[in-house]
Amino acid sequence: MKAVASFVDQRQVRRNFARAASSYDEVAVLQREVGSRMLERLDYVRIEPRRILDLGCGTGASLTALQERYPAALLIGADLSTPMLLANRAQRSRLRWLLPFLRSHRTPLLAADAASLPFRPQSIGLLWSNLMLHWLDDPRAAFCEAYRALEVGGLLMFSTFGPDTLKELRASFADGQVHTQRFIDMHDHGDMLVQCGFADPVIDAELLTLTYCRIDDLLADLRKSGSTCAMQARRPGLTGRAVWAEARAAYARLARDGRLPATMEVVYGHAWKAPPRKTVDGRTIVRFDPQQRGR
Repeated sequence: MKAVASFVDQRQVRRNFARAASSYDEVAVLQREVGSRMLERLDYVRIEPRRILDLGCGTGASLTALQERYPAALLIGADLSTPMLLANRAQRSRLRWLLPFLRSHRTPLLAADAASLPFRPQSIGLLWSNLMLHWLDDPRAAFCEAYRALEVGGLLMFSTFGPDTLKELRASFADGQVHTQRFIDMHDHGDMLVQCGFADPVIDAELLTLTYCRIDDLLADLRKSGSTCAMQARRPGLTGRAVWAEARAAYARLARDGRLPATMEVVYGHAWKAPPRKTVDGRTIVRFDPQQRGR
């Protein structure tokens, strides 16, 4: 498996989503669509979790849908961005007047790092994460934390973006600078899950294509959803007019029927926390991670 470098600027991730908290819902069409497709996959899973964690919950669209599907479960939302959690709380307060099944539920919302979750071992039945992992340096740390927090028989279900995401935008710049986030191959995600102890990981991907009239409309959606580049190697200052002019011209050559394509490679994955393995003489084999020793 290829090594994953620590090049994501987490402070910039926080800034991006803090700025986008008030505009996120108006442009998060793709995020809601992917969340809906993840929910459909639960139709083929037999699970009745007592506690569900939405990791990277954002403004809470998945929390509402999961509460409707599992009305008896305790839903918990966690996100890196406090402003997004505040927008989440305001949104859920409004929805309680419209959706009766929410009125009897109070959803704890926590500011939390995916690599250091504030939950006891084996306390979560379903850990759900929609389009969050590509904002991390190394998803492996989040997978190991998910494994620790999940109860035996618990399910991890996630989506993220793969390497073909925004390939047109990336190719339009010829200045040698980083202009999009780094996206990890689906096979690497599968390897990470196995390394963290998960059983029977299933990973697949699909390509979705959004279309825009102008490159500026795409960039506006990325900005309003907090999805602009947060790599440490990004250009430290403003991109010059000449570079932008060349990028716009290059992207314009990709137009079909007056629309510009924006490819999104969506990676879906799920895996189970299996019971500890036993040897033929009855001894139990448990996975030990020295980094988790103090928890």
